[in-house]
Amino acid sequence: MVINKALIVGIDDYPMAPLSGCISDATEIAELLKENGDGSPNFDIKLELDISTKSQLLDSLYSLFSEGEADIALFYFSGHGTDELAGQIVTPDFNGRDFGISMNDILRMANTSKSKNKIIILDCCYSGKLGDFSAINSTDAIIGKGVTILTASNRDEVAIEDGITGHGVFTELLIQGLKGGAADVGGNITPASLYSFVDQSLGAWEQRPLFKTNITGFLPVRSVEAKVSKKVLRKLHKYFSEPNSEFKLDPSFEFTNTPDTFHEYKKPYANQQNVNKFKELQMYESVGLIEPVGEEHMYFAAMNSKTCRLTPLGLHYWKLSHNSRF
Repeated sequence: MVINKALIVGIDDYPMAPLSGCISDATEIAELLKENGDGSPNFDIKLELDISTKSQLLDSLYSLFSEGEADIALFYFSGHGTDELAGQIVTPDFNGRDFGISMNDILRMANTSKSKNKIIILDCCYSGKLGDFSAINSTDAIIGKGVTILTASNRDEVAIEDGITGHGVFTELLIQGLKGGAADVGGNITPASLYSFVDQSLGAWEQRPLFKTNITGFLPVRSVEAKVSKKVLRKLHKYFSEPNSEFKLDPSFEFTNTPDTFHEYKKPYANQQNVNKFKELQMYESVGLIEPVGEEHMYFAAMNSKTCRLTPLGLHYWKLSHNSRF
């Protein structure tokens, strides 16, 4: 049984510099992580909104990273950040240069946690200082095994809000990624695919998120309905016996190619067995796993008795299918 737990924190109520979207950020992230797309349970969520003191937040962080062992222990924070003293996330009871919790302290707790995977996601100013070597004047790797960091901004940047959605720009993209935008063909969403989705959604002149990790394999943080079912994916290697082979098509694969339909039709007429195969091949084509050869669309490849072949992405899933990896 997979055990995932997440501490989700959003703070709007700062005494001298209140914010407006952080509670909304945290609430929606919590709702998405709580369940997978099919309604099955995912993360055991502790949602902290407008937490008022540094001490309270430290207690919650300690509980997340130091109590028990989870498959994934995830910390998400939306609020103020500062570059003071190598970077801190800010709590409302800040005093002098003690603005809140040091990013180095958060990383230290994650590094020493017994949980298998530790994920830290910060949507705050100067969040890129988390895990920044220069922050401690060291060239040593300070990101522990199993730790992944996603931050909204670089070490010297302020985080930007989206004036339309009310969320931070970074969190709005995270939300869309968690809803399915960052899912792979099998419906799995990992920290790496989330970062890739966020990064690709931003233009060259926009603020770039940061991604840092010390991990050899990712567990999904959420799953949604697969674009192609595993049952169909497992057949991929049966259609293509070798990675470079082509699958022969003809008009019998196209279900409209029958005298019952009033348009041009060709022999061999639609054959139900081939029609079923063609539907699966079209699913593969719709997610970029195969492509028609010599024609622009699969329909014409079938009607003109051409072939289809694996794409580079299709080759990856062909290997997984061939080796029974899912």
